[in-house]
Amino acid sequence: MKKRILIMCCFLSTLIWANNGRTTISLNGEWDFDQTEQAFPPRKFTRKIPVPGLVHLAKPKIAQYEKFFKKPDVVELTEQSNFLERDYKPMYNWYKRKIFIDEKLKGEQLFLTIKKSQYVTRVFVNGHQMGASIECYTPIDVNITSAIKYGAENEILIQVGDRAWLPSEAAGSTDKEKVHYLPGIWDDVFITVTGKIRVDKALFLPSLAKKQVTVKTLIRSLYPPQMLYGDNMKDICKFEFRIKEKTTGRIVSEKTIKGEPKRDNRTYFETTIPIDNPKAWTPDSPFLYEGEVSVYNQDKLVDRYSVNFGMRDFSRRGKFFTLNGEKFYLRGSNITLQRFFEDPDCQALAWDREWVKKLMIDLPKSINWNAMRICVGVVPDFWYDLCDEYGIVLQNEWFYWQNHGWDEQIRKEYTNWVWSDGNHPSIVIWDAINENWDNYIGNTLIPELKKLDPTRIWDAGYMTSTQMGTNDEMDEPHPYRAITLMHSSKLNDYFKKHPYNLGALHDNWTGFSYILDAGVPQLVNEYGWIWLWRDGRPSKLTLNNFNYYLGENATPEQCRELQAYWLELETEWLRSERSISGILAFCHLTNNYGFTGDWFINDIKDLEPSPAFHWFKHCFAPTAVFIDLTDYRYTKHLQPLTPGSDLAFNLVGVNDLNKVSSGKVILKLLDEKGNAISMQEEPIVIESFGKRLQPCLLKLPSKAGCYLLIAEYYEQEGAKPILSRRYLKVGDSVTSFKDYFEYTLN
Repeated sequence: MKKRILIMCCFLSTLIWANNGRTTISLNGEWDFDQTEQAFPPRKFTRKIPVPGLVHLAKPKIAQYEKFFKKPDVVELTEQSNFLERDYKPMYNWYKRKIFIDEKLKGEQLFLTIKKSQYVTRVFVNGHQMGASIECYTPIDVNITSAIKYGAENEILIQVGDRAWLPSEAAGSTDKEKVHYLPGIWDDVFITVTGKIRVDKALFLPSLAKKQVTVKTLIRSLYPPQMLYGDNMKDICKFEFRIKEKTTGRIVSEKTIKGEPKRDNRTYFETTIPIDNPKAWTPDSPFLYEGEVSVYNQDKLVDRYSVNFGMRDFSRRGKFFTLNGEKFYLRGSNITLQRFFEDPDCQALAWDREWVKKLMIDLPKSINWNAMRICVGVVPDFWYDLCDEYGIVLQNEWFYWQNHGWDEQIRKEYTNWVWSDGNHPSIVIWDAINENWDNYIGNTLIPELKKLDPTRIWDAGYMTSTQMGTNDEMDEPHPYRAITLMHSSKLNDYFKKHPYNLGALHDNWTGFSYILDAGVPQLVNEYGWIWLWRDGRPSKLTLNNFNYYLGENATPEQCRELQAYWLELETEWLRSERSISGILAFCHLTNNYGFTGDWFINDIKDLEPSPAFHWFKHCFAPTAVFIDLTDYRYTKHLQPLTPGSDLAFNLVGVNDLNKVSSGKVILKLLDEKGNAISMQEEPIVIESFGKRLQPCLLKLPSKAGCYLLIAEYYEQEGAKPILSRRYLKVGDSVTSFKDYFEYTLN
């Protein structure tokens, strides 16, 4: 895989393409690299590094590599990390590359674009400093024209600073569940060549209902400003807008307008373009269009800029989201890429398209997910492209958890964020804050940015209508049902006083009534405090929870079984409350040795799912039937069931689709060896977008022991069943969690 990535990078580094008005020269590939302690470039470059990537990919390895990637021998219960308590020395990181610029390009304008670079970036061309930026998650555009030597090689030198030197005003937060913040150029780098009037940014904002697209553009003029009285201040230009089907190239709409860009400035233009019979973008049918903006100056084509977009309307109606006018439930998980960057096994996986597609598209769709939250930090641009192309909707969250940044800089970076990522149809929610509050962002900036992009919902962390009033469009509750405490005795005392009825679908809302009472959509985008590392050990935050339920000597297999069962039952609990507009379990990808964990085992490059991941296919099924019973295997406060008695309970059918679901449920009671000792059938009908309570009566066996109740829902003949399960303890026989039959999925 590494060899394939290297070959691809070498190919891209020489790639030049023209767009009839704009020429693009890719600078992805291998660069010279080294580090210095002071802000002076190295006398000699001794390393190579791929771009995009981070500094851990340098060869030979950077001197402090081992400090960034420690694999702990034991799990230490830890609740957070303080970035100020660093265990490494901050360094300056230097990238060097030489590029030949043809004599034919003389007279054109050359811009160097770095899509994402963290943390403080300075660009030098042929010894001249051409630009600097403290933006880490949005594109950096630098006009390098004045420093270029034509018909010769040009040296590009980029300095990237450490997170420790990010200025106070920068809109880049810290994450108390991260230890190290690796710097580097982590998205595409390229040069664009245009005339003196060029498209700086463009947004194609769809309205499927109105059958039109609103195009917003910022046009950059590179002509000098007015110097003498009577000199031109503006230029008369023509702008041609064209919309094509992405796959066929068929033109579906065109429009031309005239405008006067102000010299040495950026000028805003807006127009609306109708589309006859537009094809909707949905997760099941992710149809894409290509939007073009062509700029003509004195009838000469000087730039042509193109982006992909989709025709989709995402909004809210009461407590629910709608997609293209229809109620839409979000089902999925979270990606914490910035945390994954400090995973010892991360390597170059984040820039391997095949690996990312399996992670973001293939695996999620195989278990009925349609959504993902990009959590505490954005991702490289091609990740969004994949979600556009294959149909995964995204809640796109800025790196804002702990408070950091000054208002005006936050406005600048968030505005750039909307302009830069706003064409992706997969992004349906802008997430400004994680688990925090900020009055400026919530009540000043979000309403301002809502005017720039009215096609998406805004989330502001833990801010609700109490803090935001009518600006509150949705809430992000995190109903975690377990807690971390430093001492096991305290944990035992806590659960004795606050017993958790794991598996009960209707009586676990104490402390979370605000979710039920809210008037806006409730997107539960975090839950499941039951994390494991990929080797089966509890994470830093969950060590005592596993010790409480399993004892201190539990095997990885036992930990994984509890995790799978816990997440299955919590997912059923949340999905049974139909006023919740979406649930995103935490977490699909993170740092393996961190405070939390993901649902893979062994080497992450293989993306081998854990048992929890397999069970997700059932509890996340769009139509499913769940058992409403408290667990008796792990829950410690319940008295055993009486042998030979009748057990009354409900089956709960849920339906996320706009069609009636009808079928049958087969209930099976299995003994400790997996033998079915009883079986009964229950017909069920679940209304569209609805919920059905189906009363059931089960005759318990007269023999005391450990049993497993399985509900198999068959929506149609020949279909594979959707499963729900509950462990039951009958009688007073001495048992432990080890005495139950393990129902495994292939």
